[in-house]
Amino acid sequence: MSANFVNLVTQEFTSTVQLLLQQKESLLSGAVSRGTHVGKAASPVNQVGVVQFQTPSGRYSPLNRQDPDMTRRWVFPVDAEAMVMIDSFDQLKSIVDPMSAESQAIMAAAGRYMDDRLFGSFFATAYTGPDTGSLTSESFNTTNFRIASTFGASSATGLTVAKIIEARRILRHYHNELETDMPTMVIGSQQEADLLNQVQVVSTEYNDRPVLVDGRLKQFLGFNIIVSERIPYGSNLRQVPVFVKSGMHLGTWQDIQIDISQRKDLSSQPWQIYAKLSMGATRTEAGKVLQILCSDTTGGDITP
Repeated sequence: MSANFVNLVTQEFTSTVQLLLQQKESLLSGAVSRGTHVGKAASPVNQVGVVQFQTPSGRYSPLNRQDPDMTRRWVFPVDAEAMVMIDSFDQLKSIVDPMSAESQAIMAAAGRYMDDRLFGSFFATAYTGPDTGSLTSESFNTTNFRIASTFGASSATGLTVAKIIEARRILRHYHNELETDMPTMVIGSQQEADLLNQVQVVSTEYNDRPVLVDGRLKQFLGFNIIVSERIPYGSNLRQVPVFVKSGMHLGTWQDIQIDISQRKDLSSQPWQIYAKLSMGATRTEAGKVLQILCSDTTGGDITP
């Protein structure tokens, strides 16, 4: 064989396309109430106040009429879109067809967008009123519905069993029906590690059945556990949301819609992948959403 055969060696490239590490679907959309809406705003729930039985003031006395408060909670749509282009000349020079992968990337972005709408609404201002012309704002009540980072300790700690028990106590205190309105806790990777390092969580001596399922922490103390790195973060604290299903609403004005078309007005007539959606989220009622502050030095979400 000629010593110059090295000049004819070939290179092989794969046609496989993979998405880079990222959250590829919505993690929260199945844990909240959902609805489809039209118009500039929507009321996902009509709210009726409390009625109390009273002792009559005397025989044949006039009836004491009660007028319970009635109002509506409102959710507002946020429009969003995504677009990528694929040059048709570039396609001729590659064995890779990026069309499917680019569509998958857009679908993954849509799932993250849903979660971000919810994460942005857990502790944001919510609005009530009979109509959008007379709205009353409701800030998140950090006095009654926040568990401090120092709860049960002299300094800030991560997620502890004591904090989870306190969250369950608060939900009970405000009359949440935890047997029928499933509570969920969204934790980050550091909070998951915090729990896995506590014997009360992993030991069967403290639980009537194993907490870990295939090595994953899915439920604990009656809470569904979701792990996400998109939880609000700041000042080395993770703002862990705890909520019952009816406590958060994700409204859809336009579900993800993808259009693939060829741009005749541009050079090479490239393919355009366009997607749009319109969604909004809100807390539905005070007392159905809690916040647990947890010490966390891992930083915010490192992926898109």
